[in-house]
Amino acid sequence: MDEKKAMKPAIVLYPGAGWVGHVLPMTELAKAFVNHGYHVTMVLIQSSDFGDASDVVRRVAASNPSISVRVLSPVPSPGFSSSAAGKTINPLLHMLQLLRRYNRELERFLRSIPRQSLRCLVVDMFCVDAIDVAARVGVPAYTFFASCASALAVLTQVPALLAGRQTGLKELGDAPLEFLGVPLVPASHLIRGLLEHPDDERCRAMADVWTRCTSTRGLLVNTFESLESRAARALRDPRCVPGRVLPPIYCVGPLVRDGAMGQGNAERHECLAWLDVQPECSVVFLSFGSKGSHPVEQLKEIADGLDKSGHRFLWVVRTPPAGSDEPNRPSEQRHEPDLDALLPYGFLQRTMNRGFVVKSWAPQVCVLHHPATGAFVTHCGWNSTLESITAGVPMLCWPLHAEQKMNKVFMTEDMGVAVEMEGYMTGFVSAEEVEAKVRLVMESEEGRELRARAVARRKEARAALDDGGSSQAAFVRFLSDVENLFQGSLPSDEFCKCSSRLC
Repeated sequence: MDEKKAMKPAIVLYPGAGWVGHVLPMTELAKAFVNHGYHVTMVLIQSSDFGDASDVVRRVAASNPSISVRVLSPVPSPGFSSSAAGKTINPLLHMLQLLRRYNRELERFLRSIPRQSLRCLVVDMFCVDAIDVAARVGVPAYTFFASCASALAVLTQVPALLAGRQTGLKELGDAPLEFLGVPLVPASHLIRGLLEHPDDERCRAMADVWTRCTSTRGLLVNTFESLESRAARALRDPRCVPGRVLPPIYCVGPLVRDGAMGQGNAERHECLAWLDVQPECSVVFLSFGSKGSHPVEQLKEIADGLDKSGHRFLWVVRTPPAGSDEPNRPSEQRHEPDLDALLPYGFLQRTMNRGFVVKSWAPQVCVLHHPATGAFVTHCGWNSTLESITAGVPMLCWPLHAEQKMNKVFMTEDMGVAVEMEGYMTGFVSAEEVEAKVRLVMESEEGRELRARAVARRKEARAALDDGGSSQAAFVRFLSDVENLFQGSLPSDEFCKCSSRLC
């Protein structure tokens, strides 16, 4: 660290395995720290097992010179078949093992930063073992929760629900579960690993993750207070986890990319030029995230439904999965999809005047903010949800993996910005359902009311980030708490050498 940067208070952000969906909002958090006068280092690990987001971070750092990127020296991967008896290990367990192996490298890096400048370590919600590293170094640790406050409220209460159970929660089927701060959640909508028997290795590991990630000095959550006021209140309520007081919760979102982030230095994507000539709010945008893809049969149903709806559409099609039912397992390098082979015969020709199909990727933030975009069919990943909310675009929910089914409940019942695509629980949504829900959102009075609520949420999101807004105030309060803790942790003769001013 050079002398100029060493004079600034320093923050280290640790997104861990580098999943893009976790790294992107943390880079936005890094920019917030920089704007308040901090020197920020984002620490990444090198692993091909879970994808590499280092290029994304480096692009952000290139446009923000005050952000440093540190890639830890590689360590041997535990391998996906290193569990007992040669069984294939679950991706989550593999990731936790891999992160644990990087603790020594992380500790070495933290110790290289002068203690007089290092304020805290902010870890991703899965980097729970890094909390022990921070304790050894004597640096406060905070958690960054990249999903919503409602999901955090549920996951924080799940370990108590599992305690003493003799059967897995999957035995409950769709039975509604009651959690403080959120609508009733069907048991089947919890993260899949939590549905297993409480003694199952994956279930125990996940319960431990949620317990430990809420054991830091505080939690930064990528949401804003008015969007999830019930959940935020619950997380501050002593009844949330009986016998335990949760650390402070800071709602500092929405932390989302701006439109330029989606395109980098490349030329403007051709789909945006197509949107330019479409009427306002007339296009349905379909995209299912960086990991979301559908079998060929499902792609044909989507195409048939869009065809029959008669509405304009912009659809991102990815190559179908290779048959694995483990959505988080690293996939082989996928080739570009062959649209003629995947979609119904004649579909592209029939819809060429009102549809645009993109292979693999589109600049999602730019598309959502385009005036022509009128609705978003989404997998309910939290980044995508916030991007749509900040654009004021109503959503059609088609959850696929992880906490996305829970998000669907919150988006439709609490936030009022979405309707669901029925059939997602069976793994198959019919063409009739696609047509009906597209028509509902684009044509009906219910759709107009949904759009009005989405626009209202967009205004709330902007207000939260304005000077004096709830998220801006929460972030300043967090920084004040960090500085106060820092002042109290230094000997008086050491503290006089440091700047105690909150930048």
